[in-house]
Amino acid sequence: MIGAWEWGGLARLRWPARALYALALGALGVGISVSAHAAIAKSIAYGAGALFWLALAPLWLWERPTFGTPAIPLLAGVLAIVPALAAAVDLRDAQPSLLAAILGLVWISDSFAYLAGVRFGRHKLAAAISPKKTWEGLYGALAAVAVYAVAWLAIAWESQPAAFKRAALGPMWFVLALLLLALAGVLGDLLESQMKREAGVKDSGALLPGHGGVLDRIDALLPVLPLAALLFLQ
Repeated sequence: MIGAWEWGGLARLRWPARALYALALGALGVGISVSAHAAIAKSIAYGAGALFWLALAPLWLWERPTFGTPAIPLLAGVLAIVPALAAAVDLRDAQPSLLAAILGLVWISDSFAYLAGVRFGRHKLAAAISPKKTWEGLYGALAAVAVYAVAWLAIAWESQPAAFKRAALGPMWFVLALLLLALAGVLGDLLESQMKREAGVKDSGALLPGHGGVLDRIDALLPVLPLAALLFLQ
């Protein structure tokens, strides 16, 4: 809900509409998880989230439109935040260690993107959106996630979804799936950076001294969580 509050601010929503927006998104996310038809509601939410992140978000980043009203960014916030909230609950309920492993994937990706970018970064990934991100940082993140995926397989291959085991490439599909999640995390990071650039602010908020707002900490998780729920739980 704090992230939704910050998203509303980036979309230039004012009080009290901004508070109502945050409350509505929180209620919707929780409602999906406890609904009498939770399985159907979650499938719809995850499908909508996947459509947004895999199709609409890349188009947004490519075109970088300036919206005259907050309506489209606010709708995007629903598609970004609500599925992530429902997926976090769903993954935790399925197996707490699964949620922790997905969080670990994002943290490893972010950390090695930063380290590789600082050490080897030469070529800008998206200079008009986030000048500090480089292709070398992205390659470092993907390499680290590939190693993480192999370690995950070595420890817990038998507990993976049957779909991965039946796939023609076997364990390779699992590695590719985690690389896809890492790339989705980059999309989340870039989209929030684009929104901040349009809003003319450095951080989404000031709740976390030295780190900005909640969205600045969870931007990469927003696409990863619903996609992970689709991969591991459906």
